[in-house]
Amino acid sequence: MGNKTTFDYIIVGAGAAGLMLADAMCKDPFFDDKTVLLLDKDAKKNNDRTWCFWEKGPGMFDALLHTSWKNIYFGGQAFSQHFEIAPYQYKMIRGIDFYEDVLTRTTQRPNITFKVSEVLQVADKGTFVEVVTNETTYSAKQAFNSMFKYEMATHQKKYPVLQQHWLGWFVKTEKPIFDNDVATYMDFSVPQKGNTRFMYVLPFSKTEALVEYTLFSKDLLPLEAYKEELTHYLQDRLGSAKFEILENEKGSIPMTCYDFQEHHTNNVRFIGTAGGWAKPSTGYTFMSTAKKIPVLINHLKTGKPLKELRFKNKFWYYDLLLLDVLTHNNAEGRIIFETLFKNRTPQLIFKFLDEETNFLEDVKYMAGAPWLPFTKALFKRLF
Repeated sequence: MGNKTTFDYIIVGAGAAGLMLADAMCKDPFFDDKTVLLLDKDAKKNNDRTWCFWEKGPGMFDALLHTSWKNIYFGGQAFSQHFEIAPYQYKMIRGIDFYEDVLTRTTQRPNITFKVSEVLQVADKGTFVEVVTNETTYSAKQAFNSMFKYEMATHQKKYPVLQQHWLGWFVKTEKPIFDNDVATYMDFSVPQKGNTRFMYVLPFSKTEALVEYTLFSKDLLPLEAYKEELTHYLQDRLGSAKFEILENEKGSIPMTCYDFQEHHTNNVRFIGTAGGWAKPSTGYTFMSTAKKIPVLINHLKTGKPLKELRFKNKFWYYDLLLLDVLTHNNAEGRIIFETLFKNRTPQLIFKFLDEETNFLEDVKYMAGAPWLPFTKALFKRLF
């Protein structure tokens, strides 16, 4: 396409949301005559993240799966159990496999261009959008921006903002210590220290796994604190005196019901984490994004302003109550999840977190959680 600087659409960021959007445009004949520019400051050649989700039966991302599990382990301090999760499977995709697959497919299209460039500014000029990079300035009819900064959510006080933050190690142990048929969904046996803290283990063999130390809390920890807890867990809890760290991944996802609506304009839409697409109560973003992309595509075809699209539903209110509880007393998380897994099946929990339950199932799910903190949070919101 030479040095063209004007496009129909510009997608800022080639993460899950940006690539899923480019891929959806690539597959839909409506966009065959539309030009699309995909920008990212990174060439997407590294395995910088892992995405996990649960799903019933075969799914659209199965060809990319690195591993999947039919069983999970939940570890609490008063209740722990292994669960079979059929008809669900817990699935994992490596970032690098997803990037390669989507970028190879989309960039073969003559109307889609991928450029490695750092985006400095995205501005809706009314009749067009201007996107300034460190190299040049582009314009488009509409733009989709996945650049997220915490200030986008923390500038307001109406909705609490917690972080789901973690350090994960891909480890290889000297001794076989993992059960590769079972993913550890949450293990709360680690000291809570006034927060919601758990270990998350995805085993690939008896000696290899991704082990993550995860918190739902307001503030990040010093890097050494994550490392210390991971070392303790591997050595003392799992019994591996010697292990090698092959790769690591560190991250933070906002947990908030702030809906980011004020940031959208007629021609610029924030997507992914920056658009509030991370599930507020869990931080799971991959499948939440996959479900929103077709809705966004349909909205684009209507020609209506981008800011008119809304995703709020009843689950938004449920998530808000959980975040109110965790903000008021951050240590409450362990008790809530432990009570839920003790009283309800993982199948119902997954269905609820997928936002697919009906009202009776909602009531059944919520009756399985400790009622007092949620009742208090509800009254606080109402009055």
